Amino acid sequence: MIQREVNEIRRRLSPDRGAIGKIYGCFVNKNKEVISYIDTSLGLMQQQDSEKYFALFKKVLSGGLGRSMIDIEFSTAQVMESEEHALLMRLKNSSLKDETAREELFGKIINSVTVEEGNYLILLICDDYDVPKKSKDGESYMDSDTVFSYFICCVCPVKDGKQELAYVPAEQEFKSHVSPMIVSSPLLGFMFPTFQDRAANIYNALYYTKNPAIMNEEFINALFKTEPPMSAPQQKETFADTLSDTLEKECSFDVVQTVHEKIRERVTVHKESKIPEPLEFDAHDVGYILKSGGVSPEVCEAFEEKCIERFGDKSELNPENIINTKKFEIETPQIKITVDPDYSCAVETRIIDGRKYILIPADDGVSVNGINVEIEE
Repeated sequence: MIQREVNEIRRRLSPDRGAIGKIYGCFVNKNKEVISYIDTSLGLMQQQDSEKYFALFKKVLSGGLGRSMIDIEFSTAQVMESEEHALLMRLKNSSLKDETAREELFGKIINSVTVEEGNYLILLICDDYDVPKKSKDGESYMDSDTVFSYFICCVCPVKDGKQELAYVPAEQEFKSHVSPMIVSSPLLGFMFPTFQDRAANIYNALYYTKNPAIMNEEFINALFKTEPPMSAPQQKETFADTLSDTLEKECSFDVVQTVHEKIRERVTVHKESKIPEPLEFDAHDVGYILKSGGVSPEVCEAFEEKCIERFGDKSELNPENIINTKKFEIETPQIKITVDPDYSCAVETRIIDGRKYILIPADDGVSVNGINVEIEE
């Protein structure tokens, strides 16, 4: 899915839109026991309650593609004959009305998920979206000839109530009171199938994790039986290790600075172009940047091979996961410097009297601990 498609589905998660009639789920305690089941009509809820539920499902479609929202791809064999894909199709095709399928899904989640707070809520909704056709001019829409049926699942921690003082109006005083349990934002979830090219793609599910550093491998394996994707922090660490391992002595400050600037430049240009498709970037692109930075061809080739080995045959890299586009950091064992990436080119290295230095311009506007200072000549 691309961001525009995610946004289109996300806009339907509202009491005033969509064809979402019911919400299903179950409340699970810290002992992995189901305390109660949910089978409720959203139309019978007060609007403020239904809005709270929709806010939880919207979180599953947030956080950035490739970071919190990750495509899970099923093989052709899985789509044709696997139990895990068949279960998802039963849930979709029955609009979640298949009680046996719901309970099977709940069981898989309960057996694979551990929530720090102990208690948690599993929630499910489904929708049938009459997808309007785009006109030839690409600006207006015509009547639908496609229905996109999908469902969303989320797992939300439930925090225990705390003993606290609360005002009792009838007695006009504050008394000890146990606050109710509070449902937190989803820890993880997924949407199936995905919405691609304005139609259903049953070969993919869109997986969500609140923390991009945690992939919840047991959950992914239990529901999708696929290899867990590499998390965003893992991608960044793997990319950095690949650079330093293959470049060795050629991994200079100037080379790394060039890599950061060139990748960031491509990300910025892509955003400004407003092209909906994600930026295509792979090991060969980085190899080209390295060559432009003066790295020898044989070392560039070694980097590309190692990158493909570590990231996979496709070696599709998410540029915003392999570098920090918002800042340029320089760190020694004693000192850490953070530079606005727009001015990273102003940082340079130099050897003075036999010692290595990192130099930054300090002509004016210098402050120390918030105090403006002058640098003496």
